[in-house]
Amino acid sequence: MPYKVAAFYQFAALPDFAELREPLRTICAGLKLKGSVLLAHEGINGTLAGEPEAIGDFVAELRDGVLFHGRLDHLELKFSQATAMPFQRLKVRLKKEIVTLGDADVDPTRQVGTYIEPADWNALIEAPGMTVIDTRNTFEVALGTFEGAVDPGLKSFGEFKDFAARHLDPAKHRRIAMFCTGGIRCEKASAYLLARGFAEVYHLKGGILRYLEGIPEAKSRWRGECFVFDERIALGHGLREQSRGHDCDE
Repeated sequence: MPYKVAAFYQFAALPDFAELREPLRTICAGLKLKGSVLLAHEGINGTLAGEPEAIGDFVAELRDGVLFHGRLDHLELKFSQATAMPFQRLKVRLKKEIVTLGDADVDPTRQVGTYIEPADWNALIEAPGMTVIDTRNTFEVALGTFEGAVDPGLKSFGEFKDFAARHLDPAKHRRIAMFCTGGIRCEKASAYLLARGFAEVYHLKGGILRYLEGIPEAKSRWRGECFVFDERIALGHGLREQSRGHDCDE
């Protein structure tokens, strides 16, 4: 039986995030899950793999368990499969941010771009005057991206602010569509741009993974493979494994 892989995140106020670490680690260990979970005051972000039933129990704990008391009621969640365990160990970490932009004023729970469902993404990125930006790191872009998307040349997501300052102008770039692997980086990037006067900012709901899961290859505007931070390395249409390699970190 293949392993089930759950990629999940939610921006939510977790002022007690430090106290959640050990109980969450205990739950994951008890279910024999491996992978990585990040906790911060702004929410949770992680990818875990295990037996299908164990993954189901874990998701139920996040959504309805006593540990989070209903605070993860809008969890962004995606499932895929792996023929072998794609992680070597379990890590539950405390962070300043669940995705590092380095701007304390950016809060996706207050302001975020317009979500675009995968079924509507092709029409959006082909619309006149739309600037399409890949918010991932340059090595991820090299494996695959959407036709016509701008590669900001980022070594890390924290460099997005500098890219925006140098290359984006609210008066010139009136319509911006962004995408990333699972959606989390775009939530922060869209909040950042809106706070700086950009009028129309859109982002792909559920990210590339949701698009590849639901859009038939014949209708897809995606070219290449999608890098994932585990031993599968990359996924293609239908979230099929493309290659294998070494353990990757966050």
